[in-house]
Amino acid sequence: MKRLSRGKKGQLLNLVLIAVAVIFTIALVVYPTEGFEAGIAGLKVFGKIVFPSLLPFFVLAEILMGLGVVRGLGVLLEPLMRPLFSVPGVGAFALSMGLAAGYPMDAVIASRFRETGQCTRVEGERLLAFTNTADPLFMLSAVAVGMFKSPAVGGLLAISHYISAFLVGICFKFWGRNDKDHLAEVQARTKERAQGFIFVRAYKEMLRAREEDGRPFGKLLGNAVTESMQTLIMICGLIVFFAVFIEILSKSGLMRVIGAPIAVIYHLFHIHGGLVSPTIAGILELDIGSAQVAGVDGPLLQKLALVSGIIGWSGLAVHAQVASVLTNTDIRMLPYFLARFLQAAFAAAATVVLYFLGMGQKATQAMAHIPAVTGVGQAMSNHSFWQVSSSAVALWLCIVGGLLALSLGLLMVRRVRIIAFHTRIK
Repeated sequence: MKRLSRGKKGQLLNLVLIAVAVIFTIALVVYPTEGFEAGIAGLKVFGKIVFPSLLPFFVLAEILMGLGVVRGLGVLLEPLMRPLFSVPGVGAFALSMGLAAGYPMDAVIASRFRETGQCTRVEGERLLAFTNTADPLFMLSAVAVGMFKSPAVGGLLAISHYISAFLVGICFKFWGRNDKDHLAEVQARTKERAQGFIFVRAYKEMLRAREEDGRPFGKLLGNAVTESMQTLIMICGLIVFFAVFIEILSKSGLMRVIGAPIAVIYHLFHIHGGLVSPTIAGILELDIGSAQVAGVDGPLLQKLALVSGIIGWSGLAVHAQVASVLTNTDIRMLPYFLARFLQAAFAAAATVVLYFLGMGQKATQAMAHIPAVTGVGQAMSNHSFWQVSSSAVALWLCIVGGLLALSLGLLMVRRVRIIAFHTRIK
């Protein structure tokens, strides 16, 4: 009976997907101009924001992993990542890449870690839970300055976003803690570790990783560029598809039908009705949803909380990118969805709390009599490819340096405590 019910569910899901595909195809014929313009807008978002932000990091990540640098950094960062989030030290590399480059950089790194055996399936799922973050350039420039015309808004959104990511990481520290395969892999990896002082171990791990890779630098660089471009083309296609999909839903009136339950909920909690359609758009695609929220003439606090939640959720377009990246691994998507829901709730709540603590006053003053921008491309028009890329790489170096300082500081404090404890015993 269970097999039969599962088969029926699969058939029902397949029929729903077929119906959606047919309706979408018909809608494209009915609204060709709107679909074309939405596709162009999606391409502009990719070209001005996504491509320059991600390309250097895709290539850089592959080269650093091939050279063994990431494995060496993992040893140095283990004292920080293991106690806080129960993930290996290399997880800090995924965290730093996610913080600097944004979605879906963390998924690319986590999948590579899983493919090379540097993390277990459970550790990969924990990593994806809290490293799936938006890059600061998007929040501080595109959303704050471009959409809301207020740098203070960017600070509020960024702080809320990173607080929520940290809280999700703490919550997922206990995810899969009793998984037998996970425990066995961790024990086996612990036995293989090099012994000695932490810098010596880091150097030995780096040499071993380089030897295991074995590719000449020329081939490593060529593979890095080729694989990076393939991934970016996939991301571009998904961004364009969801941009067109959202426009078709809006023009055909289906957005109002889908948003009817949300409209009822918003009415009960006295939330501005104009935020219903942007909520649906934000569930589907991050950039478009955030821009639509900024364009609504509603209460600022409600708009900020909703945008913060949308950024934490990151949109089904990003989820599709993550799922595509993870296809060659056994990392499951269910914990990723749970983490995104949690982060959206945490981020919205943190935004409201910080707003009432005083950060909202500056935002309100800056918002007075200033119209919102309705497009992400307009927000990024003054940023060149080199400016976006160089700023992101510089930020990544600062993040890595800060994480290393924290990790080594914690290690020193721990050793001082151990020495002091043994001194007291004597």
